[in-house]
Amino acid sequence: MQYELRTQVIDPPRKTFDHLVRRYGDRPASRYEEGTIDIQAKENFHYRPLWDPAHDIYDEAYSAFRLTDPYSFTDPRQYYYAPYVTSRAAMADAVAATLDYLDSRDLLSRLPDAWSSVMGELLVPLRHYESGAQMVSCDIARFGFGTTITQCAAYAAFDRIGNAQALSRVGIALGGGTAELLADAKTRWVEDASLQGLRRYVEELFLEKDWGRALVRLDVADRLVYGLFFAHLDDAAIDQGAGSYSLVAQHLSSWFADQRKWVEALYKAWVTDPGTGAANTQLLAVTTTEALAAALVALGPVAARADELVGAAAAASLDATATTIRDAVAALTA
Repeated sequence: MQYELRTQVIDPPRKTFDHLVRRYGDRPASRYEEGTIDIQAKENFHYRPLWDPAHDIYDEAYSAFRLTDPYSFTDPRQYYYAPYVTSRAAMADAVAATLDYLDSRDLLSRLPDAWSSVMGELLVPLRHYESGAQMVSCDIARFGFGTTITQCAAYAAFDRIGNAQALSRVGIALGGGTAELLADAKTRWVEDASLQGLRRYVEELFLEKDWGRALVRLDVADRLVYGLFFAHLDDAAIDQGAGSYSLVAQHLSSWFADQRKWVEALYKAWVTDPGTGAANTQLLAVTTTEALAAALVALGPVAARADELVGAAAAASLDATATTIRDAVAALTA
């Protein structure tokens, strides 16, 4: 008996969902589009929140930043569940491999004393900064409007917990396999004078009711924090023979470059919106300027302490990043 294998093409009766056909035309949609576009709840709400009866449960008015069409913004990374999880699994594996290597070669114990102090006093306590950023990101995911936005914020919230866990693992390794440095980091976050401005900045973000302003304020702090710790101090660590610091910093630097892709795309959507672009541009400039002033006050003592420990011109680096942000605001409003 012989079998003949043939290819039979079956045309699907429909290419995608009706709401995507109305938006994009009758064409096959990507998995990202099917899982993201036009699925924000907009009607049939049962009640308004008892804690905020002025708004619906899902309401555009939770932020002064508005888009005429919330789906004019899309994630440039095109993340939905599967590619996001695949990407972050690879990232987590890379972090674990680096930390395992540091452990196996006992490299953290070989750090110069000054750099060991930088990691113990300033870097490991950033796990609490990341934890705070996770809470802010969750708030953005809850109160944002438009699934393309809230989806990015939700993924960012998961990322922040991953960052905090990575810094915790660094603390455990630096502490010789014990949790002593983690307890010390919590005490420093609550009590050290150099960290109190940053802690206050994060805790005040919890009180921000406008999710768009919270996003901008967090992003401004991120640009200063990541520019200082995972770009400038990374270079300084290499120059001063603290390569172990650089091995850790590379992963957080890579994550931040990925994070800023969607944030910058959202800013662009805000300022180029045909109906709300002018108002968004003005609000973005004002919010960024206010946030930068507060973030510089918060991070000034952190940079000063880093300079006390390793003399790496951290304060000058902070000022340079601030100048870059100011120039971007000036270009925005020109």
